[in-house]
Amino acid sequence: MMRKLALAVLFLLAFGVLKAAAQCSLTVTSMSFGTYTGAVLDGTATGKVVCPGAWDIPLNAGTGAGATETIRKMTGPGGAELNYQVFQDAARTINWGNTTGTELTGSGNATVTFYGQIPAGQYVVPGTYTDTLSTATTNFSVTATVVKDCGVSATNMTFGNYTGAVNNSTSTITVTCTNTTTYTVGLSAGLATGATVTTRKMQNGTDLLKYALYSNSAMTTNWGNTAATNWVSGTGSGTAQGLTVYGQVAAGQFVTPGSYSDTITASVTY
Repeated sequence: MMRKLALAVLFLLAFGVLKAAAQCSLTVTSMSFGTYTGAVLDGTATGKVVCPGAWDIPLNAGTGAGATETIRKMTGPGGAELNYQVFQDAARTINWGNTTGTELTGSGNATVTFYGQIPAGQYVVPGTYTDTLSTATTNFSVTATVVKDCGVSATNMTFGNYTGAVNNSTSTITVTCTNTTTYTVGLSAGLATGATVTTRKMQNGTDLLKYALYSNSAMTTNWGNTAATNWVSGTGSGTAQGLTVYGQVAAGQFVTPGSYSDTITASVTY
């Protein structure tokens, strides 16, 4: 005969034991993921089964709006949601659900582990996120803390051939920050000796080709690396945000022919 165990919960190190049919019981710790910064984050909860015979443990979808047994949701500030999953195995490949074939089964006394995982790339509002997972009669808590975080990438700026006339080009800086997180983006002076954020220089050996970087298409606002002066600011939306860098090589520079290059560092402060 199969006996269904109802989960009992351990809150703040206090045991709660539910007696089921034939004196079966299960105690479970809370699942605390800790701090989430946008990378994959694993967590576990531990259950102890005391039972003389066969048992199975179902696990519902949780309390998050729109949650399913495969995509559960913790709820945070203002109703924001953080997706997570719960698996039966340490490799985190076998989903733990509440329908036939997805429940954990076994026999006799046993220690069981609930393997949780928060997928990468969720830039939700910083704060504390919680959920409650349940069987038919009892439940246990799931928690995570989301902190401010930003990611940044950029495309190369290619001016092509310079013939002494004005030469313009653009680059795109992509910033992805947690929702509601304010940030600024600064651009360094580059690698050339004597370069500044207002007079940048590409190099070809000892030869130099001056150029400038701007934050507006009219190329009147220099893009530098000074707080409250020439940084570009924004507010994270939880999705990628593109910022255009406008570059210009001024006319009238008759430098030695060859290939000129520089490296600019984009710094995101949040």
